[in-house]
Amino acid sequence: MRILVTGNAGFIGYHVARRLLERGDSVIGFDVVNDYYDPALKEARLKRLDETASTSSGDYQFVRANLADRDAVDSCFAAHTPDRVIHLAAQAGVRYSIENPHAYVESNIVAYTNILEACRHAGVGHLTYASTSSVYGANTDMPFSEHRPADHPLQFYAATKRANELMAHAYSHLYRLPTTGLRFFTVYGPWGRPDMALFLFARKILAGEPITLFNHGNHTRDFTFVDDIVEGVIRASDQPAEPNADWDSANPDPATSNAPWRLFNIGNNNPVKLTDYVAALEEALGRKAIVELLPLQPGDVPDTFADTSALETAVGYRPATSTQTGVRAFVDWYLAHYENVPA
Repeated sequence: MRILVTGNAGFIGYHVARRLLERGDSVIGFDVVNDYYDPALKEARLKRLDETASTSSGDYQFVRANLADRDAVDSCFAAHTPDRVIHLAAQAGVRYSIENPHAYVESNIVAYTNILEACRHAGVGHLTYASTSSVYGANTDMPFSEHRPADHPLQFYAATKRANELMAHAYSHLYRLPTTGLRFFTVYGPWGRPDMALFLFARKILAGEPITLFNHGNHTRDFTFVDDIVEGVIRASDQPAEPNADWDSANPDPATSNAPWRLFNIGNNNPVKLTDYVAALEEALGRKAIVELLPLQPGDVPDTFADTSALETAVGYRPATSTQTGVRAFVDWYLAHYENVPA
């Protein structure tokens, strides 16, 4: 299977590409390797992918280009003819979307349109793409379910990812392109992004600096370990979306669709209070945090909780890594990778 993985220099994309190579797939990576955060970390991930490819039976090729460049995307599809696409490249970050919304238009709207167009012209068998739990926005009906509305995002990042879901449906309907959107819930783990909470907290605790907990630490999050996300992504990609078998063309229900399109939550199905997450990090580091409590930030969602029953029914998988296990794995990687951090 030839699988194009966009954003393979990024956190989740790196882990997905590596797992595919380890099982023997041919992987085409596509990433611009920008400087949204330290490019050295992205280059280190790419080096690890080269090392994995050298010992695996799968072929690996890397395209360093911008997905917003339509010609670059079309050339990649023409040269490599992927069977499937796993689209994980995006401009992430809730707070940064308030500062720089134009970056989200380029990376999450223009680039995504280029992927959709390339997939439909190339006859790709299945497009699996990343969405986010942030699309639930002002919804307070827990646990979050894919069957409930997600029409009131609280920041522009979430709005662009919700747009991706709707754009995918249009292409699935018009061109019968099978698409699967995956709403990730607070992913963390080794090789994570430096702007993520766990990364920031670890660095500051080790340096003896205070960490900031917004909403006075009362957030709850469905923290999901990256290995669980990867397993869900690959299982979903391996089972292409199909038209709704229960669709009645004679009496169509306007609330449903016959397109080969679907959405799944991927979360741990176990919300954890932010202060408990910090406690797990303190235990793993053997250090106490200096905590500064502040009010809720604009755009923040107070709580997230994933209903993962649809994912479990469709692909036979449910994330289950505990916070303590996942945080310990992150700390082990962090201390090994950043040898110059304070002891």
